[in-house]
Amino acid sequence: MPELLFEIFCEEIPARLQRAAAQNLKKAVTGALIESGLTYGSAAAFVTPRRLVVSVGDIPSSSPDKKEERKGPKTSAPEQAIAGFLRGAGLSSIDEAQIKTDPKKGDFYVAVTEKKGELASKILARILPEIIRGFSWGKPMKWGAEKTNWVRPIRSILASFGTANEDPELIEFEIGDIKSSQISFGHRFLAPAPFVAKRFDDYAQGLEAAKVVLDQDRRIEIIKTDAQNLAFAQGLELVTDPGLLEEVSGLVEWPVVMMGNFAEEFLQLPQETIIGTIKNHQKCFCLRDSSTGKLASKFIMVANIKASDGGKVITGGNERVIGARLSDAMFFYQNDLATPLVDLVEKLDKVVFHKKLGTQRQRVERLVTMAQDIAMKIGADANDTKRAALLAKSDLLTQMVNEFPELQGLMGSYYALAQGEKPEIADAIKNHYKPVGPSDIVPDHPVSIALAMADKLDILSSFWAINEKPTGSRDPFALRRAALGVIRLLLENNISFKLQVEPDLLKFFHDRLKVSLRDQGADHGLVDAVIDENSSDLLEISNRVNALSALLKTDEGQSLLSGYRRGTNILGAEEKKSQASFSGEVEKILLSKEEEIELAEAIETTNEKTASLINKNQYGEAVLALASLRAPIDAFFEHVMVNDEDRNIRKNRLNLLAKLRNTMHLVADFSKISG
Repeated sequence: MPELLFEIFCEEIPARLQRAAAQNLKKAVTGALIESGLTYGSAAAFVTPRRLVVSVGDIPSSSPDKKEERKGPKTSAPEQAIAGFLRGAGLSSIDEAQIKTDPKKGDFYVAVTEKKGELASKILARILPEIIRGFSWGKPMKWGAEKTNWVRPIRSILASFGTANEDPELIEFEIGDIKSSQISFGHRFLAPAPFVAKRFDDYAQGLEAAKVVLDQDRRIEIIKTDAQNLAFAQGLELVTDPGLLEEVSGLVEWPVVMMGNFAEEFLQLPQETIIGTIKNHQKCFCLRDSSTGKLASKFIMVANIKASDGGKVITGGNERVIGARLSDAMFFYQNDLATPLVDLVEKLDKVVFHKKLGTQRQRVERLVTMAQDIAMKIGADANDTKRAALLAKSDLLTQMVNEFPELQGLMGSYYALAQGEKPEIADAIKNHYKPVGPSDIVPDHPVSIALAMADKLDILSSFWAINEKPTGSRDPFALRRAALGVIRLLLENNISFKLQVEPDLLKFFHDRLKVSLRDQGADHGLVDAVIDENSSDLLEISNRVNALSALLKTDEGQSLLSGYRRGTNILGAEEKKSQASFSGEVEKILLSKEEEIELAEAIETTNEKTASLINKNQYGEAVLALASLRAPIDAFFEHVMVNDEDRNIRKNRLNLLAKLRNTMHLVADFSKISG
């Protein structure tokens, strides 16, 4: 069956947009095909800095024929109505219409018309220009007489359709002054001449011959492999950076990997500064000594051409720029070291945190108070925490952080150590923004935990106070991330801590914890079962979910849940009937059957034991204590009739079931558990 080859050749597409754009183009093409009545067997998207490409296989040569029915008037309708129906349906005689019967409305006329399928080539000639004109870019350019929106000016459009055994045809259309063709172009410098491409296989081979690697993942692999080989030959290893690798693969069509050097004196700089300088300014990779793990005074660059001089000019240019940038970084670093962090604290009153929330200096004051309070509750050194909180934001005023904002906190820790602060204080300054996201490391030193929690709780409480809350997909101040950070700090450090926040913010924490636990595989019902509106200890919630999950995976747990449901169903029916709740107050004198006496004793014992274990935060043991109720519950329902003829006995047995419910609710609301 025929295949479509579609290429949009343009000026350089920003690397950060490329992969998503290729997938969006594939989705747009395949979606338009389906909408037009055409199927397809396979689809693939490709991207280089200068082209978006979609290949779609097994497209039928035309859309299928369609039969359309048009309902007409009743057979008994006036002639005028029937004549109007014939004109509208394009029929010359009523004999060409069919008669159908409706049980309620009787016989009526139906016009059946057959619509021939449309050639796929015509459909493509219609939908492809529509896709280009309607394609969504974040910040498109308007270019050409038609003022077409595209990320960069389009230079050529290739649109070819056909089978492997026949000569594919050109899909003809125009975008501005660009006419579609069956021509593509190779590398801008190494092979700029046009070449004919009618099928994808010919196209891919033609590009390879013209020094273009079409597949981005293959370019990534070439860069990574060649860089590792170059490094290995020098006894070095690559500092891995998937994001930079992705970006660089979007800057080149024919990757050529080379190695450069910089002066060893710059190795005195913090390694993150060197990595940031080389990455951000030149899109180059740093290297480490394989034996020591320390940064080497060499770097990897990726060029878009194989130069005739072996890359000497390219390497030399990168070395000069990187040397100049590192020289600037050294100047910033030395200047920053000359000013104690504590001297910068007062100057933070000139740095606005938020127009409604004051300055960073005011924020530091809040952090000092909150961090000390948290420190005392989690067993961290209060004085060290106070000092760390006081200095935490000072590096915002340093030249190095001004140049590399992503190093805030980290540079503060370097300056703190150099200025004689304790390692614990420096570590807290370094890590107080962490964790940033679900995969970031979580601080584990008590002082660092206290400051990191204070930083996030202050952000959340402050923005809640001015009603700047996340709504839908909108979260400009990353409050969901801050809440997840608090959750991870508590759970991964096994810290029991009661959040003292307003009810709406506590509910927000509950929602984020639910998402986090469900992402880890927890059942939705279990999470809902252990959380109530006043649950403020997130570790307690997590431990209850884990303990309950383990119990319900056993036969005892399932039997216990079944007994609970049977009891609460009876209770619910009786409470609905009487419009009152049963308190759970059992009169022992009314217990006559052996099974109800044993259940009452088991509930009494289990209630006390479970409450005691929960007070000690021993949730696993508390859940196991509930499991001991399985046998007496089963025996009770097998041998005891709850709805006894004696009104007092019936009420007492219902209270016994209410006490069972109350006891089990000490651990969780089992009514919210499914399964």
